[in-house]
Amino acid sequence: MSVRVSVKPALLLWALDRARLTAEDVPEQLKAFPRWVVGESEPTFKQLQRLASWTHTPVGFFFLDEPPRETVPIPDFRTLGNQAIHQPSPDLLDTIYQCQNRQDWYREYAQAEGFDDLAYVGSMPQGTPVQVAADAIREALHWETEQREQFRDIDDVRRTLIARSEDLGVLIVVNGVVGANTHRPLDPKEFRGLALVDNLAPLIFVNGADSKTAQVFTLIHELAHIWAGDTALSEANLLSEHGQEKELWANKVAAEVLVPRDELTASWQTSTVKELASRFKVSELVVLRSAFDAGLLGWDDFRRRYQDTEAAIAQSLAERDAPSGGDYYKSQPYKLSRRFARAVIADTREGRTLYTDAYELLGVTKHSTFENLAQVVMT
Repeated sequence: MSVRVSVKPALLLWALDRARLTAEDVPEQLKAFPRWVVGESEPTFKQLQRLASWTHTPVGFFFLDEPPRETVPIPDFRTLGNQAIHQPSPDLLDTIYQCQNRQDWYREYAQAEGFDDLAYVGSMPQGTPVQVAADAIREALHWETEQREQFRDIDDVRRTLIARSEDLGVLIVVNGVVGANTHRPLDPKEFRGLALVDNLAPLIFVNGADSKTAQVFTLIHELAHIWAGDTALSEANLLSEHGQEKELWANKVAAEVLVPRDELTASWQTSTVKELASRFKVSELVVLRSAFDAGLLGWDDFRRRYQDTEAAIAQSLAERDAPSGGDYYKSQPYKLSRRFARAVIADTREGRTLYTDAYELLGVTKHSTFENLAQVVMT
């Protein structure tokens, strides 16, 4: 006989809301859910485990007297209509926890290896003139405009900026799902990126479910937070006029890194937005934002042109064929941070990290996958 578990209806409804689900989404295995909510029956422990798995909720939460108040464990710079966003999804929370866990491991590794502190972390606190901070980041990345002609497309640009950021000592993670779970896609509307500041192990997460051009802007935006010494959860919203000062400052720094104001101003009257985007290797949206910041566009004109361009880009993306899953061993280094993966593999082969721990850190389950991944990231 199955043991029934008493769970307060408010906790059941909270779990659904937390996971951005509704009663209409309940799967067949949990079809008795409506009766649990009104108190007509109670779930078995096995059913409760299924509900926990489906909603990505720790089972223990269902035994509380009332729904817990979950908060983002790092400074949250996102806003919605100038108001802070309070209810994080389990996908966002699990992503942050995983990033923190990997950063903790890499910090201990860096300490054991005797790595020096990274001098640029916190070297440009928020309030530093945008031009000064942007020049420092652009110089560190070797990202002058004349050097960008060698890059074929946005994929090439993205790969290069990730590699150069990692060469600076930053762990760059680009992933569109929670860990390796393709059934848990991340929502760019909830967050675009985050920065975890550390003098030895700074980490940036970029939401890989976003467009490639948006990912590039987010990467530089988060680098600005690293230079400022601000751990942050970001929306990196180019259309924002109001919001957290640190977020707006990082937006302006990122725009200046990618589209230098002096060069934009000199070309604005003689070039189209599309031509400028091609020259600077950015999206047209970044060009428009940079033009607004430079005083070349008023707010109303900027907003109208931005929204029109954004709609056209969305339509173009919608008309394309759905992308394939890609090559696992080519994409995984980006989802883990190549720098991080190399450290874990090297430490494991030297006997300081257990293989079982390495598998968990790298999100693999078989030794053959570990070895194949090693072959890719260690070359």
